[in-house]
Amino acid sequence: MAILNLGSINIDHVYSVATLALPGETITAGSLQTGLGGKGANQSIAAARAGTTVRHIGAIGSDADWTLASLNAAGVDTKLVAQVDVPTGHAMITVDAAGENSIVLFKGANHAITKAQIDTALQTARTGDWLLLQNETNLSAYAAQQARHGGLKVAYCAAPFDPEAVREMLPYTDLLSVNEIEARQIRQSLPDKAKELDRVTWLTTLGADGAAYDSAEKSVKVAAYRVEPVDTTGAGDTFLGYALAGVDTGMPVEAALKRASAAAAIQVTRKGAATAIPKLSEVMAFMESSDI
Repeated sequence: MAILNLGSINIDHVYSVATLALPGETITAGSLQTGLGGKGANQSIAAARAGTTVRHIGAIGSDADWTLASLNAAGVDTKLVAQVDVPTGHAMITVDAAGENSIVLFKGANHAITKAQIDTALQTARTGDWLLLQNETNLSAYAAQQARHGGLKVAYCAAPFDPEAVREMLPYTDLLSVNEIEARQIRQSLPDKAKELDRVTWLTTLGADGAAYDSAEKSVKVAAYRVEPVDTTGAGDTFLGYALAGVDTGMPVEAALKRASAAAAIQVTRKGAATAIPKLSEVMAFMESSDI
């Protein structure tokens, strides 16, 4: 099968700081690292490195051909990415000494995707493929609706959190991916959608407590691998990409989640987002030598 990912492509500017800035405060960064990011790009790379077929749907400006080269090098098919007359999306990220981060996003080309582009992309899919989406592009609900009509399954990462986006996406969502804070926010913000929220499968990351998978058929929880974090940027994207790839390729859910947990553990020990996502061989070696 395959994963089609309607996802953001960003240029990340990552600044290392001693502490995150307070309102009105000016601080000095110790270093700057520029590279590929965006929740969509991160998740595509993670899924591709986990061993499944990934076709990315998105848009960049004329300033970022190198982002496609980076995606291609990771095994992601970028034929469905459009080049538009809008600057590429980017993120300003500060990471403190404890590995915590603060992020400012510029949407840019990520919100210049057209319905025609989505329609063309979905024609490449087969029944049973996955459409993966986040809240960093336009037309997510349209794409999800068309995908469901075409027999695809829909995985929706409800981040950055937007209750109205979740409300719009719920009718078409099979798997809802959130962290524990977003899970609480969704339940609190959409009390009238309790039945629909109970219908979907939840994939919830729990930080140091691991992750949980809850569907009508089963509930699975896996522990987190114990590591010393350097940069948590993109950890959830790495987990989701690996987890969905495992499900897509027929792995048992618990095995897919354990492998995803290992991938995320490796990722947080490295600086950066997309560049820090481990290859499958690294993940398997890590699992052999580490205990949860």
